[in-house]
Amino acid sequence: MRRWQLQAAKARLSEVLRASETSGPQEITLRGNGVAVVLAKADFERLSSRRGSFVDFMRRSPFGGLEFKVRRNKSAARRVKL
Repeated sequence: MRRWQLQAAKARLSEVLRASETSGPQEITLRGNGVAVVLAKADFERLSSRRGSFVDFMRRSPFGGLEFKVRRNKSAARRVKL
């Protein structure tokens, strides 16, 4: 990931945007610390898209057809030494 100082990124914004599309994410720094990342829209959409629920994921997994029996302690509380 290429690092750009804030002033350079402001002065060459078009270049930063093109680089994010062709070379991947571009980091912007302020006083040497990373403060932002410029990401191509396609990469952002890929990373932020919802891929279904956890239940859907488990149903598609190799363990999707298995049934689990869960036994729970139905007592109201447990004893704790203080």
